[in-house]
Amino acid sequence: MNDQDVLRHITALVDAEQGLYGQEHISDDDRVRLQALEVELDQYEDLLRQRRALRGAGKDPGQAHLRGAGTVEHYEQ
Repeated sequence: MNDQDVLRHITALVDAEQGLYGQEHISDDDRVRLQALEVELDQYEDLLRQRRALRGAGKDPGQAHLRGAGTVEHYEQ
């Protein structure tokens, strides 16, 4: 997966998230889906940051990996 693939996936996640937020009524299932989208979005944003950091350090961005939800959800903003 290259940076463009990651960015396309992030865009798709944001679009899905906005679609759910744009609904007049959000069901319990939608809330669960929103939470999952937010976690996955955090994971892919982290992946993109890893790739950029590795590239900036002169290393192979392909060494970046998708981290678990427990890891990315505990980062401080």
